[in-house]
Amino acid sequence: MSYHHLALAAKDMKAIHAFYEGVMEFELVKVEIAPVIGGGWGKHFFYRMGGDDSKFIAFWELMETPGKEGYSYDLNEAAGTPPTTNHYSFSVDTLEELQAWRVKWNAADLDVLEIDHNWCHSIYTRDPNGNMIEFCLTTGSFTGEDRERAIAALDENEMKASPPPAMMKHWLATDAK
Repeated sequence: MSYHHLALAAKDMKAIHAFYEGVMEFELVKVEIAPVIGGGWGKHFFYRMGGDDSKFIAFWELMETPGKEGYSYDLNEAAGTPPTTNHYSFSVDTLEELQAWRVKWNAADLDVLEIDHNWCHSIYTRDPNGNMIEFCLTTGSFTGEDRERAIAALDENEMKASPPPAMMKHWLATDAK
């Protein structure tokens, strides 16, 4: 089972559209316009990911909703959590595809953080709402020992750090020019 769509509010829908269709290459395929519970109305835009009609990211452009001026669109800011805690990740199939996205993000004037986590390799940037997004390639497999470690961590109250990343690098957009 996978999720059908992730729905988020948009701070600036035109900037979201330019990013998710223009940079991320997700295709805007549908909008639902309806009243919003609590007052006002909204436009719910659906972007198809990778040509798959069962996987979307969607954004609400909220109109005339009470309290709109106080909304926070950055998930971590809204939750009061550290900046990279809440994020969303999209999968890639090859290291070449991951690197192509890094180059594309830099070319779109976005800074990129690249991390080899020893079992997956990721790149991160921020969308127009300020949310951290990730492309991730699984590079390892999971063992019984991995599961045992994860189960044990459920009861731990002291940090028993995982091995450090094999590689971490910031790719600044200005360096790509």
